Amino acid sequence: MIFNWLSFFAGVLYIILGIFVVLKFWFFVPLEPNIAYALGAVLIIYGLFRIYRAVNRMKQKKNES
Repeated sequence: MIFNWLSFFAGVLYIILGIFVVLKFWFFVPLEPNIAYALGAVLIIYGLFRIYRAVNRMKQKKNES
């Protein structure tokens, strides 16, 4: 159960990091706009995927109980 919550919060952090990269064009080094948009999009999509997976596992666990 803890793993699901950690996965959920990690997904939220990935989304926040992706938004930061898109807005500031920075990820440990200054980035070109095209690279920043691409990296930000990948981080946001991965964050959404982690949240979806965590919520899906929580629902399955609840149905099994």
